[in-house]
Amino acid sequence: MLSQLRCVAWKDACQRSNKIHRHRGITSTVSHNYATSAPIMKPIQKLLIANRGEIACRIMRTTKRLGMKSVAVYSDPDHSQMHVKLADEAYNIGPAASQLSYLDQNKIIEVAKSTGCQAIHPGYGFLSENVEFAELCAKEGLIFVGPPSNAIRDMGIKSTSKKIMSAAKVPIIEGYHGDDQSDATLLEESLKVGFPIMIKAVRGGGGKGMRIALTEEEFSQQLEAARREAMASFGDDGMLIEKYIDQPRHVEVQVFGDHHGNAVHLYERDCSVQRRHQKIIEEAPAPGISHETRMSLGDAAVRAALAVGYVGAGTVEFVMDPQQNFYFMEMNTRLQVEHPITEMVTGTDLVEWQLHVAQGNHLPVSQDQIKLNGHSFEARIYAEDPDNGFMPGAGPLLHLRTPVPDTDLRVETGVRQGDDVSSHYDPMIAKLVVWDQDRSRALSKLHTALGLYEIVGPDTNISFLRRLAAHQHFRDADVHTGFIPQHFDALFPAKQSPSSSETCLLALIHLLTDKHRRLSEHPATNIDPYLACDNFKINLSPPKQLAFNVDGCDVTVAVRQSAQALDGSLQLEMRCGEEEGGDAHQVTGVLSAADGAVEITSTIDGIVTSHRVVFVAGNRKMREPDSLRVFSDVLPGGTAKITLPLAQHLVTSSVKGASGGGSVQPVAPMTGTVEKIFVAPGDEVKEGEALVVMLAMKMEHTIRSPRDGVVESVFFGEGESVERNVLLVKLKEEEATTAE
Repeated sequence: MLSQLRCVAWKDACQRSNKIHRHRGITSTVSHNYATSAPIMKPIQKLLIANRGEIACRIMRTTKRLGMKSVAVYSDPDHSQMHVKLADEAYNIGPAASQLSYLDQNKIIEVAKSTGCQAIHPGYGFLSENVEFAELCAKEGLIFVGPPSNAIRDMGIKSTSKKIMSAAKVPIIEGYHGDDQSDATLLEESLKVGFPIMIKAVRGGGGKGMRIALTEEEFSQQLEAARREAMASFGDDGMLIEKYIDQPRHVEVQVFGDHHGNAVHLYERDCSVQRRHQKIIEEAPAPGISHETRMSLGDAAVRAALAVGYVGAGTVEFVMDPQQNFYFMEMNTRLQVEHPITEMVTGTDLVEWQLHVAQGNHLPVSQDQIKLNGHSFEARIYAEDPDNGFMPGAGPLLHLRTPVPDTDLRVETGVRQGDDVSSHYDPMIAKLVVWDQDRSRALSKLHTALGLYEIVGPDTNISFLRRLAAHQHFRDADVHTGFIPQHFDALFPAKQSPSSSETCLLALIHLLTDKHRRLSEHPATNIDPYLACDNFKINLSPPKQLAFNVDGCDVTVAVRQSAQALDGSLQLEMRCGEEEGGDAHQVTGVLSAADGAVEITSTIDGIVTSHRVVFVAGNRKMREPDSLRVFSDVLPGGTAKITLPLAQHLVTSSVKGASGGGSVQPVAPMTGTVEKIFVAPGDEVKEGEALVVMLAMKMEHTIRSPRDGVVESVFFGEGESVERNVLLVKLKEEEATTAE
């Protein structure tokens, strides 16, 4: 059981003297230009949370425990989201676009003042690191639950932060952080540093506005892409150049400061395993580092915090080479997404600390009271398709079932079954957080908990996370930021047809769920055999042949029913493959309904296993077939999708291309906005040539030509919104192109 080290009572903390806490000989007497005088004490009784989703819900859990009232804000599509329901009050602040809602500073200030709030918590993202917003809060007499605006400003500009860190004797990596932003200068400085180099947005964060240029030849293309993404995300396309370290680890330290010049660290986290420069799995503490390195990291992080007069929760991020040399990368002046793993290994509530310090109190504990206990993992569960370049997804959560939360297992989420994962915001569904006494046990617990997660709706990365957690190199803590590309083949195995026993299991599930659904929808006497799509033939007896699709693989199973018991269970003989050939299996199964899904117990050749199944109705107007989502430990990845055949009278001639023609056409892979168009009607294009750049969830995605051809039409302009699978550019039919 996780031992909880709770912070001392607020009353006791407020009575403490103003003496300076010491951290291994470091005190707030470090020379800097930031004020550290204590503010006037101002209690927070009502808090506005200027955010949405899981972080808004996370903050509200603490405010409720503290007896503090919470006020939520929401955009039009978020009117029924969880954070709106959990708040004591909630107010609409505009349409879906963040610029017109969650980033509208004046609207948020207006709601805070009109509802009698004393403070605003920005969460992370949106306005959390916005200098102007922090200053506006102070001007309007509202507490900004975060650091001083000057700390946000200086740490938000990477070139400035590097100079401050260097002066504070925090190790920094070589590179160019100058004001001259011309392409020629950036290339010249890159050549001085030496390729490969990292191009990073000056005001960047979260992996946005970041590109790696391995050679001089690809520098210009990567620079342009980084600038576009930085401008879209931060409104600033300034860039800095850094030497790229091969096989680096991303190690960050949680720091906390107060208004009295005190700062502590709460040890480090390892966030090395990433995709698109964004974290997907984090752990605390960082595995495999020596005690000396751990202490040096903490010392350096506290020096960084003191150097800018830091107040509240912050994270100092370092890049670490294989020899455990580390260099300052950036400071995130906010609560991090992965803060729960630090809470798990230190027994703290960092949101409570934030609110405590924001009211002018001293830090609730000193450095020597913060103990490291056990190991914790966080896995970010996203609506995305790992097999398609981690393409972000959106849509309704048709079915959602999570592991049961406990003191050692947290599910940090802002959605429920039936909610939409919006294309307008980050596609994260939840954070799964586990703790145990050591890394091996914690990792085993994470893998088990991921297997208990069930999501039907948008594609998710759960199966990928399970493969990652089970990978031997990850289990051995052999991690770095290039882990996914290095182990690509193991993490993205080639799809294989299901085994003979797996096919029989899925056929049994198909039969039982089809029978259950038809009996529940129609009286037994009114079942239409012509709609049943079950190979019914007049005057002919079984065996019959089932044909369906499993995760893209077509399978056939010959089935002969042996008996049917009174409890509805089926006894079958099945042969996979041709109707009269293939391996024979003795199969028995029984179905029972349970919480939005059905549970099936199967016996195949004497082996008994249990499974959960969710039925998903297809769109008849779009000739979309029904499907079944199966969750079972005996299946690879723990899940499978059975696509059922359409009834014959619903089947029409297939449409091969998105345009309705016979050839493949470039379509939008997700819902988003057209950022840039590279072609016009009449242009000749080659296979793989960039046609359109789309922006979704603040990330760029390039849509390339699927074949050689000539552009016939471009259907959207830059800045227009498009839905998933909509045709973007039409290429002339191949026959017509050849004729020309």
